[in-house]
Amino acid sequence: MSTPATNPGAFQPLPPLTGRRIRAAVVGAGAIGRGSHFPALARLAEEGETEVVAAVDIDAKSVESFCAEAGIPHAYTDLEQMLREQRPDLVTICTPPTLHRAQTIAALRAGAWVWCEKPPVPTLADFDAVEKEEGAEGAEEGAAGGPYASIVFQHRFGSGSRHVRRLLAEQAMGRPLVAHCQTTWYRDTAYYAVPWRGRWETEGGGPAMGHGIHQMDLLLDLLGPWSEVKAMAGRLVHDVETEDVSTALVRFENGAMATVVNSVLSPDEVSRIRIDCERATVELTHLYGHSNDNWRITPAPDVSGEEAAAWQDFGPDVPSSHLEQLRELVVSMRAGERPRSSGTDGRTSLELITALYKSAFTDTTVRAGEIGPGDPYYTALHGGAPGWAPVAREEVPA
Repeated sequence: MSTPATNPGAFQPLPPLTGRRIRAAVVGAGAIGRGSHFPALARLAEEGETEVVAAVDIDAKSVESFCAEAGIPHAYTDLEQMLREQRPDLVTICTPPTLHRAQTIAALRAGAWVWCEKPPVPTLADFDAVEKEEGAEGAEEGAAGGPYASIVFQHRFGSGSRHVRRLLAEQAMGRPLVAHCQTTWYRDTAYYAVPWRGRWETEGGGPAMGHGIHQMDLLLDLLGPWSEVKAMAGRLVHDVETEDVSTALVRFENGAMATVVNSVLSPDEVSRIRIDCERATVELTHLYGHSNDNWRITPAPDVSGEEAAAWQDFGPDVPSSHLEQLRELVVSMRAGERPRSSGTDGRTSLELITALYKSAFTDTTVRAGEIGPGDPYYTALHGGAPGWAPVAREEVPA
């Protein structure tokens, strides 16, 4: 797809969102666009909130079939042409991570808000470049804030995570003390036979970046800012550039300490977060998404039955999903407010992952805020580390 426009002024401000549907466009006609983003947009269209006006993909046949099947009126192979002609309010990005920076910036410069699949961008340098493009429309006098770019971190959303987040914020169960964050999945050699997988340039990272990012983000959303990390990483099975397993010890600003495991070597697959507080243990066990039944709270022996029962009341079940995050994003758009999982709030998970790689590859403790311009890990998650950075491939003479 084309690169961002070089003249931001070529796009005029979009009309206010009050009293009308949000015009949305889907970029990327693959499985995530068809199977997660479009169904969420279509559900909100049924409720009168959105309308999907276009889809974009470099594969003309793919995007045309997607539009025909989904009833989307306009198919494009050129992102900037779509932005000029359709003027969407919201662009959802469902393409490989290496394309996210350019596509997000193009949409922001056109005045559109962005909802981008994880991982958001390959590096902190890319994230900061995107953030600099945010808010241009809202900078005008009297205008609402935005546009902003938000990351798809759907595990934060839903009734279970909302209830537990409130209990932890209020310290209803006492101070959080010890946590475990586990993304132990299984990927075989056939999975890594796909050429772009397991490579820094095309996948961005191994299971820490591409798999465990959801659970680590949810852990941060529940416990708040982290302060330091000490990690290890290895290639134990797969012949790849990136790691296939990592472990880390993380200290949080509130004093809590956590262990984090990210693996694609685990036949008994599970995603799990456990937080031991002074008066109760709260645990989430699932795989790719959770509902109220996936959460369990175990009170300490001295907690009254009435208090424990209140902790167990999660309210009506709202599973985590793209739909629930999109609902909240639409509310933020209409209010002109920065949405959750954007800006500093969205950056914190990418910073933790970057620090995890730096710690593992340098055998040092990495502290929050220390990776910035001039640090090799700011512009590449492998940091140029021997044994981890990609090796230049020699040209074979003809």
